[in-house]
Formats: sequence, structure tokens, C-alpha cells
Amino acid sequence: MNNPDPNFTTTISVDQSPEEAFAAINNVRGWWGKDIEGSTANLGDEWTYRYKDVHRCTMKVTEMVPNKKVVWLVVDNYFNFTQDKTEWKNTKVVFEISTHGNKTEIRFTHAGLVPAYECFDVCSNAWGSYVNGSLRSLIATGKGRPNPKEPKGN
Repeated sequence: MNNPDPNFTTTISVDQSPEEAFAAINNVRGWWGKDIEGSTANLGDEWTYRYKDVHRCTMKVTEMVPNKKVVWLVVDNYFNFTQDKTEWKNTKVVFEISTHGNKTEIRFTHAGLVPAYECFDVCSNAWGSYVNGSLRSLIATGKGRPNPKEPKGN
């Protein structure tokens, strides 16, 4: 019987090395959003992502295996568009890096982001575009498409 993983997952394949993929994943400002406070590069780091007044979350780097795996725990979360503002809290964002022939594969899973969540469609589409578009571009060309930093006071 086929039991598909209910968590949101997507996989990208690039020509660059696992080292380059790992460096790009940890350069969160380079592919997700420029409005990030705190360090994103070391085990135990905690950092906060903001997107306008729509989304804010605090991540903690809980696992880091150089060139193989990165895991973030969502310590806190706020959405302005869901009934449960904290839907992502205690979920995990996982990047697994592997080599297939001469390609590097990055498997992205948001463990705990499941179809029962109100934000599932919006969040899945957003992650899909960040990972398949912006992160892939950052790894392949050195330039991602992160959200711009919001001017203060708006």
C-alpha cells in the first residue's frame, strides 16, 4: 500500500557540488528573505525571518552535517492570514544533500507542514518557489531571488 509522505517536500537537482549547495542553503538571506535577524550559519544559531506583517518566524539550527544536511526547528511563528497564527511552531525544515551521478540533489522537507494546515497550499506554493526558483538560482548562478528587506517604519 502506498503511504505518501503528508509533509510538504520538493527535490531539486543542480550541477554544482554538495559544498556549494550547502553554502547556499545556509545563506538564507541570499534565497529566502533579506529581512533576517541573527546568524543562520552555525549549529545552535537562532534567527528570525520576517515578511512584511504577513509572516514572522524564529528558527533554530538543530542539525548541521557539512555538505549533507541542515535542519531548522521552528521555535516560534506568526501568520496574519490563518486562524491558528502559530501553525508552523515546532515543525522542522530539513535540507538533505546527496550526489546522484554528476548531479547534486537537494531534498527539501517541511516536516509538520501537512495538508490539514490552513496555510498548507499557500506555504507549499511559497516553499516551492523559494526552493525550486530562488535557492536553485543561488546555487547555479550565485544570485537568488529573496524577498527584499522592508524599509523601517512602513
